[in-house]
Amino acid sequence: MIEDDTAISRVLQLELEHEGYEVESAQDGLSGLERALKEPDLVVLDLMLPKMDGLEVCRRVRAKSRVPIIMLTAKDRVPERVAGLDMGADDYMIKPFSTEELLARIRARLRDKQPASNVIVYRNLLMDRDRHEVQRGGNAVNLTAKEYALLEYLLLHRNKVHSRDELFNGVWGSDFLGDSNLIDVYIRYLRGKIDDGFDDKLITTVRGVGYTIKD
Repeated sequence: MIEDDTAISRVLQLELEHEGYEVESAQDGLSGLERALKEPDLVVLDLMLPKMDGLEVCRRVRAKSRVPIIMLTAKDRVPERVAGLDMGADDYMIKPFSTEELLARIRARLRDKQPASNVIVYRNLLMDRDRHEVQRGGNAVNLTAKEYALLEYLLLHRNKVHSRDELFNGVWGSDFLGDSNLIDVYIRYLRGKIDDGFDDKLITTVRGVGYTIKD
């Protein structure tokens, strides 16, 4: 955490340590840059700093590292926010801000940093993307290539309702010459293989809109 306001820095450090994080603090841009280049999991960076401002710290860190950076500033003008994001900041918060919101954004950025797993587990369904295998309730489910691709797309984009055209373009591709009503056919095939025989249905129809898998 690179923040020259000792009151803010101390409060945030206590909150973060209470959440189980290890925190290193710096009160100026130069010492903060030195710590940030040691590859922490995440950097919380104030914009207005002595010795080197936050924009320059962000630029130099981003030139050597992809560490997530959340920038803090009292400046709420659009040009300042754009400058921070253009320098490579991943997120931006305006002071005063909610500590709970900052913690939520930190959790989100740390999740983004984690390598994607090649195994998707959703309720009692398992998709092994390396083996190209699907199981439901511990039993193997035999899917065609397009059925598998459609299920994978829905699982990777859970909680969003997808129109037929969106699913068609996402699975078959925009260059494929066909009818988006083909989605209804493949949804029926999928349901017959992963939902039939189970009270807990995975694929939901939203009338007039499309299909989704919801958490």
